[in-house]
Amino acid sequence: MAQTLKLHSLKWLCVALYLPLSLIAAFMVGDPKGWDGIDWLDVFGEGGGALLVLGWALLILGSRPAGTVSNLIFAGLGLIFVSLWQDNLDEFLLIPDVQLWDTWLENLPMPIGMVMLTLGLVRWYGEQRILMSQLSKRERFMREHRSVDPVTRLASAAYLSQQLEIELKRARQDCSPVSLVMIDLDDFDRINRRFGFEEGDRMLQSVTELLLLNLRDGDLLCHYGGDRFAVMLAQTGETMAAIITRELIAAVHHFAYRTGREGERISITASAGVALALSASPQDLMARANRALASAKEQGADGCESAA
Repeated sequence: MAQTLKLHSLKWLCVALYLPLSLIAAFMVGDPKGWDGIDWLDVFGEGGGALLVLGWALLILGSRPAGTVSNLIFAGLGLIFVSLWQDNLDEFLLIPDVQLWDTWLENLPMPIGMVMLTLGLVRWYGEQRILMSQLSKRERFMREHRSVDPVTRLASAAYLSQQLEIELKRARQDCSPVSLVMIDLDDFDRINRRFGFEEGDRMLQSVTELLLLNLRDGDLLCHYGGDRFAVMLAQTGETMAAIITRELIAAVHHFAYRTGREGERISITASAGVALALSASPQDLMARANRALASAKEQGADGCESAA
């Protein structure tokens, strides 16, 4: 949490500067009230509300990276804090009505802050929906701990074979197609040789997340072995499977991966083979997809081939 808060140091600096400046400005134009003139219930409500808003900002920014959503949420909470804080100062100081800036700080920031906070929360909700969609794709096989690859946290080739058996049986009953895509990262050994196996594992994990984000909810992504991935596309014909495969290859190609230590950007390309099955065994389908992949790799980077 402390490391994340450092990313938002400029935001906290603004808060640290505003508090003493607002106090100085209020004491310069206002007169202190006597103890009898202070409404302690308002002090508790407005002052406590301001402290709670700061606490919310601390918790939210402590768990979020810098970005548009974080900026919107902080700006919204910050403006709400300004209104509550300024209103709380009025409980201790009698500020003349001619000081319009005090009235503006009490009333204007609150509605603007509510709007900005709402926009930030809406965008945050959108982020969470994407993350939940990604996690739901893993739920299908995460229960089978013995079938999960320790590096990518994806199901293994053995689990893929089991699921293909189930899906092909259903496909024969419904007369619906099943497609299998094999994706192989081009020249992946170069990454291991140059940066080490730990960096290679990080790249595999990053590519895994990228592929999951670009797949549909019903698709199954597995780690076939090494730098090879397999995607089972249920109820998907040849045309749609080819479109999805090209989109996956393009996503990998445009992925800006950076190494963990030096932050060097590494270009990644992938090749893919697609096999369609109306009635076939899992072994036959995987064999044809691998043959198509071998043919695609002969074409060079970003190659894509469909099985005959």
